[in-house]
Amino acid sequence: MSQKFQEIINSERPVLIDFFATWCQPCKVQSSVLNSVKENLGEGARIVKVDVDQYPAIAAQYGVRGVPTLAVFKNGELLWKESGVHDVNTLTHLLKQYM
Repeated sequence: MSQKFQEIINSERPVLIDFFATWCQPCKVQSSVLNSVKENLGEGARIVKVDVDQYPAIAAQYGVRGVPTLAVFKNGELLWKESGVHDVNTLTHLLKQYM
């Protein structure tokens, strides 16, 4: 996964990574928010979910201490990272800045 992860974040279009866990209730809320964000942005940005229990090394590499944690990458560079649940408008606006 780490090689694949590197390919994903090296994209020229912004990539929002959702670090989540299956047992996390706020993560489920965030997931439905991200579906709406995806509808708003279409192909302009990519949204990828990473299960921290399946890929703890990737979560540790990016300092994920709690879930959900969202991170935006473009051309391999971490542009933004924050924990907690975020709303559709905030995330849509954030990603549009990097498109």
